[in-house]
Amino acid sequence: MTAALLDADTFWELVQQRATLTPAAAALLDEHDARLTFAELREAALRTAAGLQAAGVGPGSRVGWQLPTRISTVLVMLALARLGAFQAPVLPMYREHELSTLVPAAGADLLLVPGTWRGTDYVAQAAPVLQLAGRAIRLLAVGPAGLDGDPAGLPPVAADPAAPRWAFATSGSTGVPRAAVHSDHSLLTAARGFARNTGAGSRPGDVGCIAFPIGHVGGSQYLATALMTGTPTVLVEAFVPGQSLEVFRRHGVTVIGGSTALYQAVLGEQRRAGAPVLPGLRLLTGGGAPLSAGLYRELRAELGVQVAHCYGMTEVPMVGVANPDDPDELLATTDGRLIPGVQARVVGADGTVLPAGEEGEMQLRGDAVTAGYTDPGQDAAAFTDDGWLRTGDLVRLAPTGHVSVTGRIKDVIIRKGETISALEVEELLLDQPEVAEVAVVGLPDPERGERVCAVVRPADPAFPPRLADLTARLRAVGLMAQKLPEQLELVDAMPLTGLGKIAKAELRARFTEAVRS
Repeated sequence: MTAALLDADTFWELVQQRATLTPAAAALLDEHDARLTFAELREAALRTAAGLQAAGVGPGSRVGWQLPTRISTVLVMLALARLGAFQAPVLPMYREHELSTLVPAAGADLLLVPGTWRGTDYVAQAAPVLQLAGRAIRLLAVGPAGLDGDPAGLPPVAADPAAPRWAFATSGSTGVPRAAVHSDHSLLTAARGFARNTGAGSRPGDVGCIAFPIGHVGGSQYLATALMTGTPTVLVEAFVPGQSLEVFRRHGVTVIGGSTALYQAVLGEQRRAGAPVLPGLRLLTGGGAPLSAGLYRELRAELGVQVAHCYGMTEVPMVGVANPDDPDELLATTDGRLIPGVQARVVGADGTVLPAGEEGEMQLRGDAVTAGYTDPGQDAAAFTDDGWLRTGDLVRLAPTGHVSVTGRIKDVIIRKGETISALEVEELLLDQPEVAEVAVVGLPDPERGERVCAVVRPADPAFPPRLADLTARLRAVGLMAQKLPEQLELVDAMPLTGLGKIAKAELRARFTEAVRS
């Protein structure tokens, strides 16, 4: 690990430092072979800031954006940081159902959309949602060419690193969308821990990439890492394995970050090709879903690259970050080591702090942790009285700081790195006339991490629901495709716990075993 990391306090200071230090080095590249140097990135971000200012954006504005992973989107992110606006990314895969709560929850007064992208008219999709928001929210389309203006009249640079500047949506476990608030300081603290531990971008000739929606909190982490290290970053609007890996090969990508599903896609393409698909690849890193020891060993053996899997969440983008120099056994069985800026404790069901090595709920505090949610009413349930974030994750924490995630106490499903609230899907299914009772659970899936399974007690056993009918109706109400049930199981009665709740653990075990047998 040879590259020194820039140690700026804000995103815009990071842009300024990098453009001064390595102005002619490549900063951003894309699938269309567009290219910006770091000096050009700074100038283009300033012109984008001026374009946004002409649209009424300034210090303190609250801007939502639902944009694909493009160079123009990076410019929007940095321009909003330059202006001192509050920005709330919304993933492009979200539809009317999610938009109707996420945009108002962020307090946005302007929503940026890409026009029509990949067959979806985002202006038409958002328009009725914004009309029902209860207050005026303006809509502005931002295409691949981005926005432009004269930066001569820009306001002074926003310089407070601790000011709330970002809100990233997280579905959580309650079914109520939440937006975790971050400052430049919290995001850069997490990114610095990621860059230091993984060494991403640390070697001469390294080329990184962002192969997932940049509106995810991980997008801020990879962008900050690229600026800290001066690493060229390749962007693809949507990850399509064969096409995207050809783009990465053309641009000489050496480091790929993403979820377990992305690792598997690279492995699958190489198996189909029968030869290395990315000859220069040296490191796979990311998180978002569990990585089994078996898959770790397959990746190491067949791709011949280092694998550094990490652990984080929207509220704390990086918690445990793996060091590729650790022994294979440690990398295969843990989810990274706590980064500087994150303090952790593990507590039992009664709230007692447990000694190292015992399983319990992970609780966190420190500089990388969210300050709370855009709705302060959601903070009380998320934080303890003494200020620790309840993660809902069951872990074992070694004396060395290495984290092993063993399960979840919150009711969510992690499918291809996306967190899905089971309750949200259940509430929509209960609106269907054929459904008397439903439990949505995640079942182990080698490709997705988990798949969404709906267990239904029919209202009339003689006329049970069909999976295709249910998913069609959920699509019709605007639920995004990634949340749709992929498996339907019918039961005569739901198993119950001693407290009268549906015993989801029993359902998971039953239908996991049914698949295996």
